[in-house]
Amino acid sequence: MKFNKAKCKVLHVGRCNPKHNYRLGKEWIESSPEEKHLGVSIDEKLNMSQQCVLAAQKANCVLGCIKRSVTSRAREVILLLCSALVRPHLESCVQL
Repeated sequence: MKFNKAKCKVLHVGRCNPKHNYRLGKEWIESSPEEKHLGVSIDEKLNMSQQCVLAAQKANCVLGCIKRSVTSRAREVILLLCSALVRPHLESCVQL
């Protein structure tokens, strides 16, 4: 399997990082302030706030779909739908 150098990026982590330039073979690797890996967005300060904002936006979109498509406003129905459809978006990447 060949290594795809075009998809490689450098994420400099830490406050006192000198931010050196790196290369693979003859090609220089591009530096990036934020990267997404396995669905988790991480920036150079290891700040997860952007990840939380994206999870909340997805959950709000699902809530809107539930509101538009479900005619029943019974508490049992709404709780069941929210726990099955909305909660997984809010609990994604909680381990981090």
